[in-house]
Parts: sequence; structure tokens; C-alpha cells
Amino acid sequence: MQWTVVIPVKPAAIGKSRLGLGPELGPEVARAIALDTVAAAVACPAVERVIVVTADAAFRPPGAELLPERTPSGIDAAVAAGAAHAGLATARAALLGDLPSLIPEELAAALALAARVPRAFVPDHDGTGTTMATALPGMELLTAFGPDSAGKHGALGLVELELPLTSSVRFDVDTPEQLQAAARRHLGTATRDV
Repeated sequence: MQWTVVIPVKPAAIGKSRLGLGPELGPEVARAIALDTVAAAVACPAVERVIVVTADAAFRPPGAELLPERTPSGIDAAVAAGAAHAGLATARAALLGDLPSLIPEELAAALALAARVPRAFVPDHDGTGTTMATALPGMELLTAFGPDSAGKHGALGLVELELPLTSSVRFDVDTPEQLQAAARRHLGTATRDV
């Protein structure tokens, strides 16, 4: 099964503020993290189309289709716009844009598991958040990103995908500690260079 991956990306000026890197380095790191996430999705053998939904006019990731937002509307609204743009005829995955350690083959393995159920989600490494939500063709892509999103996605009827704790699909970056942990594991080229 081939997938369309929708990646919502906040404008770099407001993204990853919890990293505490300041107004000069913060946007550069936020954009690099998003670039690495998109690059891994584009390189994934199970993905035929990547749609990036963003209000950041300067964000131009290679290999992805851009769906501009006039103003940032929140993750769920951005995902809904991207999923509607993709259409119901394709399998869709909403993937957060803060996975700088994402490995294409590990994303493909997660999508292969997701292909077995109508709707699914991947909890983050801590188990309380969500890094990805999926829907098979013909099914509405339901998302409830934000605090405690793993519980919310479960309540919506999405099946939790049991990926290993070491899977790069589970390693989102919101805090300095998570960025340090990602750096110890693997970082994409853009994030590593910054």
C-alpha cells in the first residue's frame, strides 16, 4: 500500500519555542527539524506523496507538495486541510514535523502495521503524546493532537500501533532533553548541520 503523508509545519518563528534556543537559533533549528522530517518521509518507500501544510512562506522542502496556510490554524486544522487535499481514495498519515531522527525504513514499517487497521496512531516515546495518525482509503483521518493526545486518539477509536520504544517514529522533539536524546541516536542532515 502506498501512502500520502500530511505534515503540518508551524512557521519557524513560532515553532519549537520550548527548546529555548532564542530568536536567532530557534527558528533555524525548528526549520531544520522539519526539513529532516519531510526528507525522511519523501525517502520512505511506502510513501508516494508528501503534503506539507504551513504558513511559513520560506519553508520549501524538496520533494514535497506545499499547501499554504494563510495563518497558522493549529495542527488538527492543518492536517484536516491536507487530508482533504489528498482525498479519501488514498491511505493517509498525519505525521508531526518534529521527528529529526526519523528513519525512512522505520516509517515504512509503521505504515505497514497501520495498513492492517482502518485507523491507527503511534504514541510518542513517553507514551502520552502522538507522532502519527493514519486512516485507510475511504476512512476519515481523525486527529486530536496536543496534550495527552495518545489517550484522545484511543478514545476516538484509533488503534495504537505497538512499535518498539526504539523506533524513530516515536522520537519527537519538543524539549532540550529530547533534542539531546535525538542527537545521541541519529539526526537528519539539516538538524545535525545546525
